[in-house]
Amino acid sequence: MSGLRELHLLLTYQCTFECDHCFVWGSPNQTGTMTLAQVRRLLDQGEALGTIRAVCFEGGEPFLYYPTLLEAVREVKARGWRSEVVTNAYWASSHEDAIVALRPLMEAGLAAVWVSDDAYHGSTDDASPPRLAARAARELGLRTSTIAIEPPCVVAPPPGAKGRPIVGGGVRFRGRAAAKLTDGLPSRRWQEFRTCPHEELERPSRVHIDPAGFVHLCQGLVLGNAWQRRLVDIMCQYDPWEHPICGPLLGAGPAGLIRSFRVKHEATYVDECHCCFDVRRRLRHRAPQWLAPDQMYGVPQG
Repeated sequence: MSGLRELHLLLTYQCTFECDHCFVWGSPNQTGTMTLAQVRRLLDQGEALGTIRAVCFEGGEPFLYYPTLLEAVREVKARGWRSEVVTNAYWASSHEDAIVALRPLMEAGLAAVWVSDDAYHGSTDDASPPRLAARAARELGLRTSTIAIEPPCVVAPPPGAKGRPIVGGGVRFRGRAAAKLTDGLPSRRWQEFRTCPHEELERPSRVHIDPAGFVHLCQGLVLGNAWQRRLVDIMCQYDPWEHPICGPLLGAGPAGLIRSFRVKHEATYVDECHCCFDVRRRLRHRAPQWLAPDQMYGVPQG
């Protein structure tokens, strides 16, 4: 039986920013947005699992579709679950505006706000929208955390220490970051990437579901489509070792994926995510059922 505890719903691919590090290639020109009816359908499917405890609303930027977000938070509370939201806080042009935006969500049952607070999102001082939003959230009693991603940098080992330079900054090189942020960074031979260090491939505790219904184990690596099959069936029938992409990743990481499909590849990559995303991008035409949708691979829809 599935051990899924959280649903992360991508309400939209659209965003007010077009950040170089974005997993989902969010931008003002992206399309794909969930309707409230679709949100309810996913929550009903989550309820059928019997294991869900929380729902996180993400994007793109979920506040772009505020009425849907507000009612979705009410729906989550009605099921006895915790709700959270991830936002770039573009809407917090003043403290008062931030309170006005957050109070209805708090009253509807929102438990936590994750604010992107870094230079990518215009956060430069205490009067920036992310910091105004975070202060307002705390004032309202919402649990508040920040997501701070800095541009990648090279961190040299201490003098006299063994080892090679590493990449700092917190960027995961998947999505747009794999295309935009890897030039000039230290890299390693592809054969060294023998594990997936970031995702729960064998027994996932959370999945992301996008407006097209794709159920993502990792951005662009899907288990099925919730508009075509019930989530309870997708999760209960998921065999990680039999999944054509997850199986090789579990066995030997991105290097295993390269060997399994004999796919063309680069000689070196910055890290596991960079290697995995590039290989999956090259494999899309051979495994379109499992490597989707176009938006996750930088192909905008319109």
